[in-house]
Amino acid sequence: MTSTKRVVLCALLAFLAAIGGVFIGRALLPQSKQPGAALHEVLHHKLALDGNQQARLKVLEDRFAVQRRALELEMRAANARLAEAIEAEHGNGPRVAAAVDQSHAAMGELQKATLAHIFAMRQLLRPEQTSQFDDAVVKALTDGQG
Repeated sequence: MTSTKRVVLCALLAFLAAIGGVFIGRALLPQSKQPGAALHEVLHHKLALDGNQQARLKVLEDRFAVQRRALELEMRAANARLAEAIEAEHGNGPRVAAAVDQSHAAMGELQKATLAHIFAMRQLLRPEQTSQFDDAVVKALTDGQG
């Protein structure tokens, strides 16, 4: 077996072991709450939104759900291109680098859209509601850190 084949085989085995570890970890360890679940709880159950706010929030959420789904599909496509590039180059070549950049761009667009959605939701709130909302946003962004 040539050294190149050994390296490729070793990388493939390491990748499969990592995937196996993820599956075992998910099966054995308790699942944490989805990021943003606390924000959703605050927005829908603790802020006492009036009927107008609820109706406007529904429009924002419906619109964002479509946008988020499109961006998630874009990220999946970028990841598929990355996988193809890795398979073709077996290293960090120009196709891999370009695919990584595309993947990062897709992730960045999702993050920007999510922030725009959060700021749009905040605009629906009365001044006395914004502090609790802001606290929930900060908690959602920093949960699990430190």
